[in-house]
Order: sequence, then C-alpha cells, then structure tokens
Amino acid sequence: MLIELSVVEQRYLAVRDVLDSGVPIVEVARQYGVDRRTLHRWISRYASGGLEALATQSSRPKTSPTQMAPRIEARLVEIRRAHRGWGPRTLRTKLVKEFGAAAPSRSAIYRALVRHQLISPVPPRRTAESYQRWERSRSMELWQMDVVGRIFLSDGTEIKCVTGIDDHSRFCVSAHLVARATARPVCDALLAALERHGIPSEILTDNGKVFTGKRQATPTTVLFDRICLNNGITHRLTAPFSPTTTGKVCDYVGVQHRPDLTQVKV
Repeated sequence: MLIELSVVEQRYLAVRDVLDSGVPIVEVARQYGVDRRTLHRWISRYASGGLEALATQSSRPKTSPTQMAPRIEARLVEIRRAHRGWGPRTLRTKLVKEFGAAAPSRSAIYRALVRHQLISPVPPRRTAESYQRWERSRSMELWQMDVVGRIFLSDGTEIKCVTGIDDHSRFCVSAHLVARATARPVCDALLAALERHGIPSEILTDNGKVFTGKRQATPTTVLFDRICLNNGITHRLTAPFSPTTTGKVCDYVGVQHRPDLTQVKV
C-alpha cells in the first residue's frame, strides 16, 4: 500500500509522544500545530488500524442512497436523446411508468441532464435583494406609464387602467380607465396627463404595441411614439421581458408639479 510517509510519520510521532511520554494531549497538539480533537482521532485510528490507519482518508461517503441507479440514468439519457424537446417533468413521467417508485426526482433528472451536457444549466433566479433601485433626481424628469388589467365592474366586465407616475415624486399623473387598452384610448390617457401636468423630459414604457412600434418585425412609428416625438419627449423602452423595470407603485404624495402647462401637440 502506497503511504504518504511524511504525513503519516508526523502523525505517528505525535501519537507516540502521547502514548510513551505521558505528555498531556493539549501540549502535544500545540507542539504539532493541530487541534486536540484531531490528535484524539489519530490515537483512535492508530489503536484500531495501526500505522496504515494514520494515512489521509477520503471524505467521500461509502454509500450514496440518493444517487441515481446506473440503469435508470442510462435509460434517461437514451430517452432524452430520442426526444430533445422533453424536459425534466416529462422525462420523470416516462421514467415513473417504467421504474415506478425508483424513478428519480425532477431535480435529480435535471442534474443528470446537465452532467451529460444534454441541457444548459439555468442560471439561478434573482432574489428580491439583488434588484437595484433607481430614481431620477427631480420631478418631471421621467414618467413611467403602463397598462394594468384585472379590474372588474360589478357586472363582471373587465376594464383596464392606463397608469402613470412621476419617477422622482411618485405622484400619480395618470389613472385613466378604459374599456379596451388599444392605441387610441391609451394615447387619450397620455394626452390628458400631458395637458393636466405638463411635458416631462422622458417617458418610460414597456414594449407593448400600443406604446411603440420600434421593436416590431418591421419597425414603425405608432401614435404614442409620435405624440412623444412632437412634444420633445424622449420615449425610453424597458429591456424585453423585464416587467420589474416599470413596477413602481402609484403613490399619491403631496408634491407640486411645475405649473407651466405646455401646449400639447398630437
């Protein structure tokens, strides 16, 4: 058996110092620069297995009860290669039919697919703490506008609300209810907000078709874009699939907006 003599010899000398000289374990441990509990383990291992037992031992467990059985893993890989579009949920359903209770969990299937490079690992979800808050330095510098649904009348009819807030003050500049959130009603809500509160420097919206046509297959200028352009407003868009960017709550706070109402151009 191949033994790392330098390590084993040092441990053996420490054990012999305790057993032969009667020096307290604490002092011997201090002399060899180890914890006394470590020295106790060396003594116990030497007593049960001799010199060879003092060699560095693997920390790997002798058994892994949760490890996927090789035959099941081989079958998983076979099924996945035959059906590239199947994910862990579907694959587990198929394995349950074949192996019953021995079928692995979805998470185990996912790890196996990553291990065999059959899928790319999904980055972990961002935590709420990881989102970075931002706020403009003054009122009327930026408005955020969005359309909120799931508002129901007493007869069950659903209506929409074209919402808008000032990014700095959180003053609600728009809470316009519409039967349908199509281009004309949304733009009417924008015009009403501009006439009442004035012209902001910028407006931030998502990429909905009522707000912009810049990211369509054939880019075009929709009415909302044109109103912003005609009134000297920079229309900013959120990154695709980033709903939290315009997720600030409409707060009614007592902040005075600038009184000069510029003539709005449609």
